[in-house]
Amino acid sequence: MTGAFGFVEWFRPGDHARVERALSEMRAAGATFLRTHLSWAEYYAEGGEAWYDWLLPRLGREIDLLPCVHYTPPSISRNGRASGPPHDLKSYADFIDHILTRHGQHFTHVELWNEPNNLLDWDWRLDRDHHLFCEMVGGAAHWINERGWKAVLGGPCPFDPLWLDLMGERGLLAEMAAVGLHGFPGTWDSEEGSWRGWSALLDETRAILDRYNPAAEIWLTETGYSTWRGDEAEQLRRFVDALDAKADRLYWYGWRDLPEDIAVQEGLWFDPRHYHLGACDARGRPKLLARLLTSGGIGRAREVTRLAAPGLAGAAQPVVITGGSGFIGSNLADSLLQDGREVIVYDNLSRPGVEDNLHWLAERHGARLHPAPADLRDMSALREAVKDASAVVHLAAQTAVTTSLCDPLDDFEINARGTLNLLEAVRAEGRRMPVLFASTNKVYGALEDLEMVEHGDRHLPADKDLRTCGIGEDQPLSFCTPYGCSKGVADQYVLDYAKSYDIPAAVLRMSCIYGPRQFGTEDQGWVAHFLIRALSGEPISIYGDGKQVRDVLHVGDAVAAYRALLAQIDTLSGRAFNLGGGPANAVSLRAVLDEIARLMGRPCEITEHEWRQGDQFWFVADTRLLEASTGWRARTNWQEGLAQLADWLRQNRAFPHTGADMCRAIA
Repeated sequence: MTGAFGFVEWFRPGDHARVERALSEMRAAGATFLRTHLSWAEYYAEGGEAWYDWLLPRLGREIDLLPCVHYTPPSISRNGRASGPPHDLKSYADFIDHILTRHGQHFTHVELWNEPNNLLDWDWRLDRDHHLFCEMVGGAAHWINERGWKAVLGGPCPFDPLWLDLMGERGLLAEMAAVGLHGFPGTWDSEEGSWRGWSALLDETRAILDRYNPAAEIWLTETGYSTWRGDEAEQLRRFVDALDAKADRLYWYGWRDLPEDIAVQEGLWFDPRHYHLGACDARGRPKLLARLLTSGGIGRAREVTRLAAPGLAGAAQPVVITGGSGFIGSNLADSLLQDGREVIVYDNLSRPGVEDNLHWLAERHGARLHPAPADLRDMSALREAVKDASAVVHLAAQTAVTTSLCDPLDDFEINARGTLNLLEAVRAEGRRMPVLFASTNKVYGALEDLEMVEHGDRHLPADKDLRTCGIGEDQPLSFCTPYGCSKGVADQYVLDYAKSYDIPAAVLRMSCIYGPRQFGTEDQGWVAHFLIRALSGEPISIYGDGKQVRDVLHVGDAVAAYRALLAQIDTLSGRAFNLGGGPANAVSLRAVLDEIARLMGRPCEITEHEWRQGDQFWFVADTRLLEASTGWRARTNWQEGLAQLADWLRQNRAFPHTGADMCRAIA
């Protein structure tokens, strides 16, 4: 195979905006081909002809288009359904003839039916020996060839070599330029059951074609992998496996997840696997596959697949870091690996940029790094990862308040259920395996009961002792926003498992961590985000008045805190500790912006917006309990840390030539 690929994407009448967006995004991802359905039934429904008059030319101008012509108009089918053969079998060829005349300039091949051995697409109860199908499709294929186009046989699902051989005996394969195959290994085709691998499937198909039509090509007209369990790295691996199969074309199903309010097929029970087959989610957000194809093409996809190859052989009592490719996780992993430890990085690689962190770790530490590309919702993968572990540091999470407000169910599944899954995997081992959990200051809520005063560029508590020391662990928990709830639930489960099951476990309730390897966004990682926007010469959004105060902590100090707590977990189990920069590193957003302006040598451009839900006016962690218990303390001054981060970003990210060049000199 040349490495060219395409997507399968079905479009509904009137979906003009989705077509435009999908077409643009698929082309940006490097797709050469597009397979979409041309519903015979839909064409003759109200508005159908006008829809296809727009759709086929629009697609054909941009991409190599393969229309899959199927579904009989119910008014002329033998069972009154779209899956039935028509009363007049020649009418199928007549319809295709009409399409070739009207739109044939926009494609070279026509696929004849979809999954013809599947009851949902072809009612074989009316055609048990497939004589009707062969007569209908054979006549259409012959006419397609006569008119100068090429016919493609719709892929059987499930694969059935006896059915394919029957198509050869009936003369159908002789009319085909290509034969389509379908297969969904890991989603519907189980390696333990029906799936024998692409090589076996293609070899068997080739042997049949060699008997009837050696010139015919083999196309994978429909294959994919559902991320319903959140395993985006596995979807990437399955894509590369299909790409490396010895097929002449690959059509990956599909580009975008289906919204759950769309029925997949009439009468089919709800199966979550159907709704998560896209390279992007239902809102159009790219998953790992789409992100890598768009940013670096097939080469980047292969690189990350090799890097994140499954398998943990050779790890002797490793430390497992969930979210280990993330900002804090990669810094912690690097610290442990530098000391000669074995580390399992358990990460689904869903956050943009984390694959770069994993690559960095692999280059520095080689075989002692063990990537485990999996999701917290995958219990079997969790159990495999922790079975030999000496300790677990649980950093993986959905990290943004804004995202939790948009999708609270997903936020809960990752943060709350994912943490419980991990604790159960540890408990199943039946030994005292330490667990450290990365909690958040959001478990204390919005702190609306604190009396606040404005002082210069910041909000401060009226209580002087609170200003001096910060919020202690005795502050009542008050979960707000779905993010606060999900992290708070996880926080409490970790502490309870220490008590109920004697698992050595502790919690660090973190404030704002910043530093190298952080790819901050507007929703999470605001210090890095501010710097990235400033270095890019782009405006920085402020929500609220910008006088919110946070105690920022350099990631090097955060790593030291995790290691100190892990070293003393036997005596500190069952406790929660606040972790932040403390009063000495308490800064307002506006103070950080002023310091960035000083580093840049020019003011930052700022846009102001309304306050965001659950935002605290002030949060400063009282870290005295952690300091007294472990001997840890924050060592990096925030101005020094900010300058270090600016310098790291300049060296590791591409920015336009602006005042950014002054950062290093001024720092």
